[in-house]
Amino acid sequence: MSAAMEKLLSGNGRRRRGVVPVYADEWIVSITDVTPLARMSHAHVRDGELDVARRLLPRERPCPVSGEALAHLHR
Repeated sequence: MSAAMEKLLSGNGRRRRGVVPVYADEWIVSITDVTPLARMSHAHVRDGELDVARRLLPRERPCPVSGEALAHLHR
């Protein structure tokens, strides 16, 4: 890992915090254990009940992305 990446992730010095600690301490507001849901969904898939399994999952919403960001991703 590069020195620049190390600084970004861990912070630089006592006052500046890195991305990972800020993410873990400030951006995450809750954690939900979805193990029971995953097991139930898997059981339906295993039994061939794909529509039932699909209805258990949350609806996905598209994330708005600028044209510039999309162009970068498609390079």
